Amino acid sequence: MAKKKEVSIEEKLRALYDLQLIDSRIDEIRNVRGELPLEVEDLEDEVAGLNTRISNLSKDLANLETDINNKKLAIEESNGLMKKYDEQQKKVRNNREFDSLSKEIEYQDLEIQLAEKRIIEYKAKIAQKNEVIDATKEKMAKQEKHLGHKKSELNAILKETEKEEKLLLEKSIEYSDSIDDHLLSAYNRIRTKVKNGLAVVAIERGASGGSYFTIPPQVQLEIANRKKITIDEHSGRILVDAALAIEEKEKIDQLFA
Repeated sequence: MAKKKEVSIEEKLRALYDLQLIDSRIDEIRNVRGELPLEVEDLEDEVAGLNTRISNLSKDLANLETDINNKKLAIEESNGLMKKYDEQQKKVRNNREFDSLSKEIEYQDLEIQLAEKRIIEYKAKIAQKNEVIDATKEKMAKQEKHLGHKKSELNAILKETEKEEKLLLEKSIEYSDSIDDHLLSAYNRIRTKVKNGLAVVAIERGASGGSYFTIPPQVQLEIANRKKITIDEHSGRILVDAALAIEEKEKIDQLFA
């Protein structure tokens, strides 16, 4: 990897503040999107889940219909056997054979009663599952409509900001490459810890940006001299003087104009 050229503290501060301005603009774009990408993802997952539920319920219905048909076939078979046994009873030679056939007829009659009972139960389950399917379809239609609106909203924002965000990300990488690894690592670490991702701030009215703690005049003078990198002891942010901040903001604004 090529060694980064030696740069002055002032150049490092300018590069850091430029990077902060670029990254802050990326943050603003992403804040506009807010929770929309997550909302869209959650809705997509929910719709997929509802679709799977309907599919599973439909399979249950098909299985229940098969069970009903099987029971109807069993009833037909039992009726056939009862008719057969009834005919055989007319030809028996003794009471033992007659009683034996009577028991077979009684058994088949019980089988028919049980099968008819099961058919009633299966039909009740079918009615119940159809109610659940209808309610699930209604909910899915509602969520699909909601998802459509959210997607449209997100796509409109993406369309509006995509080009700018891509350019900003490219510039963020470009400016990051101009900063030495140790300083860049410190910048990224501070960004994750502080409010609004502001790792580098300018002095405003004698205090660090966004802070109410006054910076001593001697420290303000050192910051304005740009000979060392100063960290605000209260917020942990890197500090730059107001003049440098104005110059760099004008430069970055012009770059993306």
